[in-house]
Amino acid sequence: MHISILGAGGFLGRKLAARFARQGSLGARPISSLTLFDLAEPPPPPHPKFPVHTLAGDLTALPEAAIPPGTDIVVHLAAVVSAQAEADYDLGLKVNLHGTLRVIDACRRLAAAGGKPPRLVFTSSVASFSGGQDAVLADDARQIPANSYGAEKAAAELLLADASRRGFLDAVLLRLPTIVVRPGRPNRAASSFFSAILREPLLGLGTDLPVPDSFAAWLASPRRAVDWLIHAAWMDTAAMGLDRSVNPPGLRATVADMLAALEAVQPGAAALVRHAPDAEIAAIVGAWPAAFAPRRALALGFAPHEPLVEVVRAFVADDLAATRAERGLAA
Repeated sequence: MHISILGAGGFLGRKLAARFARQGSLGARPISSLTLFDLAEPPPPPHPKFPVHTLAGDLTALPEAAIPPGTDIVVHLAAVVSAQAEADYDLGLKVNLHGTLRVIDACRRLAAAGGKPPRLVFTSSVASFSGGQDAVLADDARQIPANSYGAEKAAAELLLADASRRGFLDAVLLRLPTIVVRPGRPNRAASSFFSAILREPLLGLGTDLPVPDSFAAWLASPRRAVDWLIHAAWMDTAAMGLDRSVNPPGLRATVADMLAALEAVQPGAAALVRHAPDAEIAAIVGAWPAAFAPRRALALGFAPHEPLVEVVRAFVADDLAATRAERGLAA
């Protein structure tokens, strides 16, 4: 089995590649090779049990080597994030929509050449919905994006579902919650502060909080997100029918809940979080729904979420030391 990961240089791509390298198989099938593609050449995972090919390139001029003949699974993680897509409309449209069209073209060529249509796992987002703090969205809720990033993700979902219907690929489209705790450095996502208010204090650094303590969000840990991606890569899609989109079973938490979990893991750390209201950031994340009722995802076998304090402990176990080293901070 050959797997390609697009956007493999990001933290989820690296974690997914590392999991594949450790497992050496997907379901009952051994992994024969892995291709990792991103704008900059991604690092290979440690100790792979199979050949790993890494390459750099532009998603909108996708090289054939990124999804080579014989590819069984494509995991499409590549994207321009929310605040950046809002600030640069042309770039967001180019990567998030037109880049996805190039991925469809590549899968279509594989199917047209007589190969089995590859499984395509795509990361959409809760930002493709609106509804705000009081929303609890059912599986059949309409996508009404309140930002360009969400609109691009929703449009890509429709095109990928149609490509799946036509037999160009076999799609599973995951509307991921906000991922917490992201390792490394803050990025240009509007939701970046959700990770920062946990990560930075654990590093001994101060950080700004642009929303009130009562603000709620729909969250997922990196561990659980990788579990969902792997499940999406091998699950039986027959029960999905035409609807290839899934709202995974995330976790609703307020900022106060997050700071309480931080205090439970490292007492006193929450004092490093400074209240600094930011109307622009609050306007973007405030439109996103704070909770879902993900019955379909659970019925399809996607794992439920772990408690919030375990999310913080997992970051300490998995990523704190590496983040500290990457940022040149003393232990």
